[in-house]
Amino acid sequence: MGKATRRRGAAFLLTAVLLSCALALAGCTGGAGGDKAGASGEGTLRVGVRSDVVGFGYLNENTGKYYGLEIDIAEELARRLGYADVEFVSVLPETRKEMLLDGQVDCLVACYSVSDTRLENFDFSPAYYQDASVVMVENSSLIEGVEGLKGLTFGAMAGSNTAPQLVIRLAEEGFTDGEALEQTEDHSVTQFDTFRLVQLPSYEELSRCLEEGSVDAACMDGSIAKTYLNADRHLLDFTIGSQEYGVATKKSNTELADQVDAAIGAMADDGTLTALQERWGLSTETPAGEEEGGEAHA
Repeated sequence: MGKATRRRGAAFLLTAVLLSCALALAGCTGGAGGDKAGASGEGTLRVGVRSDVVGFGYLNENTGKYYGLEIDIAEELARRLGYADVEFVSVLPETRKEMLLDGQVDCLVACYSVSDTRLENFDFSPAYYQDASVVMVENSSLIEGVEGLKGLTFGAMAGSNTAPQLVIRLAEEGFTDGEALEQTEDHSVTQFDTFRLVQLPSYEELSRCLEEGSVDAACMDGSIAKTYLNADRHLLDFTIGSQEYGVATKKSNTELADQVDAAIGAMADDGTLTALQERWGLSTETPAGEEEGGEAHA
């Protein structure tokens, strides 16, 4: 993974129907982050992380400790920036944007992939992990290709890039015209001409709905899909889109953004990122059609 410059992009307009859990933009400004000590070896870096994604960010409620690739990256990031401590703050896809804008956290290391709409509000470091979104179905459905899902229900994680990417990809394939016909007030359910899209609050619920049959296909990043694959499920030979996870900081906080860029770039160059990915059994690419379940990490 090569070193890259920080990306500050222009807006890419997505259909409003796809932007579930859209949050009001809070016009806040912030300092360099945490207690603003950094290189002095003092202060605390507050990092927004996931607590429910095995392998990336997971909170063991028995020990009260976080585990995963992104936890290790955040700890190493704080060390390289000279902070004395790092504070982990649990975020969800529907809360992480507002929490960063409001200054509740200094940065996000939370399965937060780069997109044009997110670049309107945030700067992103060079990618520390690359993935691709996939489609998972139950073997009992007898569905072997995406065409077999016409008239059925796709499920995705609310607040993720996967839902808008799915609609764009299906439209490109001629599967749908991409125009929303109906939508619930909370944007959780959208009806299109050839399919229904349901957005759920957690991967656990998405997996459960797939098992129960309330959704016919579960869409998520490939590395996360490994956790929910089993002998009764398989991935379709269909990639929704690529995902690049980066450390997000507010655009107003250029000092911290520059420091994070340099640190993540150095971690890529010196092999730290690769070593941490290997530690957690995370490859940088998950091929569609892979049927082996991933191991859970405590």
